Amino acid sequence: MNRHITSAISQTFGKFANKEFSKGFQTLINKTYVGLMGLDMSEFNDPSSYPSLNALFTRKLNHKREFSLDSQDFISPCDAWISECGDIDKDYALQIKGMRYKCDDFIGDDFTQEEKNLVHNGKFINLYLSPKDYHRFHMPLDTKILKVVHIPGKFYPVNIPSLKKRINLFIENERVVIQCQNSSGKNFYMILVSALNVGVMQVNFEPRIKTNANAMNSSVYKYEDMKLEKGDDFGCFEMGSTIIVLVEKDMLDLEIKMDDNVKFGQTIAKAR
Repeated sequence: MNRHITSAISQTFGKFANKEFSKGFQTLINKTYVGLMGLDMSEFNDPSSYPSLNALFTRKLNHKREFSLDSQDFISPCDAWISECGDIDKDYALQIKGMRYKCDDFIGDDFTQEEKNLVHNGKFINLYLSPKDYHRFHMPLDTKILKVVHIPGKFYPVNIPSLKKRINLFIENERVVIQCQNSSGKNFYMILVSALNVGVMQVNFEPRIKTNANAMNSSVYKYEDMKLEKGDDFGCFEMGSTIIVLVEKDMLDLEIKMDDNVKFGQTIAKAR
C-alpha cells in the first residue's frame, strides 16, 4: 500500500518547517507566521530566537503554569478549542454535531473488547489545537500508562470544514492511542490525532514511535510501571491537531461545553 497523498504533502511541508535558514530570513519567517496566525507570545521567547519554524511550533513555556493539585480536578492537557464534548452513547461519540463515530473503531484493533468496553457510556472531549495554539500536551491527572498504540493513517485536516464533510475522519487519520489509569483505578484514553502539514507527533516517554514515517502496521507498547504526574509535558504536535479524551463511565463530571476555549492547566472536569 502506498502512503496517502496527505502524508506526502505533510512530509514536504515538514522539510521546510524543520529547515534552519539564515538568521535574518528565519526571523522574517517566524514573525510573519506569528503575525498571520495571531500567536500570543507573552509566555514564550521572542520569535527571532527560534532556529526553525518547527521550533516555533513546538515552543515551550517560559514559566510553568499553575494548576490545581487536587486529585479530583481533571485539567486540560493543552491549549485548545472544544469542538465537541459530552456523553458517549454506548460506544458512539460525536466527531462534530450531527456526525458520530464508533469509539471501538477509533481505539483500534490492538485493544481487547474488554478494554474498549471501559469507555462505553462514558464521556468524551474533543480538543482542537489550531495553528496559533501552544502545541505541547500534558497529563491531566496523575496517571499510570498501561499501553500505547501507534496507528498509521492519513493526514486529513481536522478543522471544522473537514470535520463536517468527512465521515470517520478521526478513524482514518494517523493516531497514537494512550491507555491511562488514574490513582483510583479508573481508565481513560488520550488519543493524539495527526493532521495535514508536518504530521509528526512526539511522545517523549516512547521514542520508538515515529509518526508520518513509512510504517504501514500499528505498533504496540506495553508498560509495567510507567507513571506520569499531573501537568507533565509528555510531547507535542508539530503543527496543530486534535486530542480526544475518552473516559470510563462515572469517572468525570464535565465543567466545559462545546465551543469553549481552554488553556492547559485549567480545570475542565471533576473526578467522582
